[in-house]
Amino acid sequence: MALTRDFKETVAARVQSDPAFAQALLDEAITLFIDGEPDTAKLILRDLVNATVGFESLAEEIHKPAKSLHRMLSASGNPTMSNISAIFAAIKRALKEEVRTRVVTV
Repeated sequence: MALTRDFKETVAARVQSDPAFAQALLDEAITLFIDGEPDTAKLILRDLVNATVGFESLAEEIHKPAKSLHRMLSASGNPTMSNISAIFAAIKRALKEEVRTRVVTV
């Protein structure tokens, strides 16, 4: 049997080595929230938190318990807009990037 790498480890390694990939994940999470797909956006955010600041550091930075943050970003989590905003801001600072979203006209 071939050795496989855990998905979270793969994402974390790619985020650390490829700033464009990290930026694309952040942009996609924001776009998904705006487009009404918060469940998928939360899962991407969870991967980004694990790959960048980590839940313990994020908890200290935004003054929320790490356990609560894990629940917020789970598939069944229900974070408030202020918590989501704080999480996006923390990841943006960790990546030292600007936020880019795409605008779709209908």
